[in-house]
Amino acid sequence: MNYLLYIIIDNTFNLLQMLIIIRVVLSWIPHDPYNQLIKLLYQVTDVILKPIREILPLKSVGVDFSPIVAFFLLGGVKKFLLMVV
Repeated sequence: MNYLLYIIIDNTFNLLQMLIIIRVVLSWIPHDPYNQLIKLLYQVTDVILKPIREILPLKSVGVDFSPIVAFFLLGGVKKFLLMVV
């Protein structure tokens, strides 16, 4: 049971981190924001990124650091959860 939970937690957090990376790459290239897959990607990643954007005071800089912060936070939470399991 613990091994199954370990695998589920590990894969879930890896997927979230990959989705954030995909969103960052998409921000550099032209894409259709009305595509169903893109909308789904934005909906899933906005749950993580929006609270971080509200906390970070760097809105006037012009560079969005929230994906970087989210990536490291997800990694830290994943490590903690995997140690507990």
